[in-house]
Amino acid sequence: MLRTGLRTGLLGGSFNPAHRAHRAISLAAIAELGLDEVWWLVSPGNPLKSAEGMAPLAARFAAARAMARRAPIRVTAIERELGTRYTIDTLRALERRFRRRRFVWLMGADNLAQFDRWKDWRDIARTMPIAVFDRPGYHAQAVASPAAAWLRPHRVSAASFKHSGEWSAPALAYLDYDPDPISATALRRADPDWASRVSVAALRDEVTRTPINPEETTAR
Repeated sequence: MLRTGLRTGLLGGSFNPAHRAHRAISLAAIAELGLDEVWWLVSPGNPLKSAEGMAPLAARFAAARAMARRAPIRVTAIERELGTRYTIDTLRALERRFRRRRFVWLMGADNLAQFDRWKDWRDIARTMPIAVFDRPGYHAQAVASPAAAWLRPHRVSAASFKHSGEWSAPALAYLDYDPDPISATALRRADPDWASRVSVAALRDEVTRTPINPEETTAR
């Protein structure tokens, strides 16, 4: 049974595949924001991304688990159980299910740059605090984006966030992270068959403890 009352970062994505930058930004968020752990939400399907080139869920989950090993990171495909595809629905469901946890949404500058395209993005910001880490080539777009302008009055420092007894939303914190140029796109281009070599035997969700079916590719 999971402990309650923990400060938990949520990092969503396709993780196609997970790589060292995912791990680095998670560890940076834990240090800068005073988090107890980070959950990697391995998405069954991203509404804003093409399904072309997307590895099966089990392969992406297994690769993420290997990358997160020996770190305070839990890998989960909980959206397949919740039956959610959009971030706002996932976050609301998580807050209902884990009422005593305190969540913060982690996103890259590339996502902040187009955050206003997300379904009910203002409601996402009102649901839980957001922490943003830089991504190479996206800083200018991110800070000039409609979402950044809307969130500007709610900006807080990572240090004040870390030492705050209570969290409130909306709130936006920028993480002091030296961006890594690595990307999943580049990794797939260099090794398009990476998923075929990943062992998907005996996988269990690290949050819900339910098995991950090796043949499963989409949300339930």
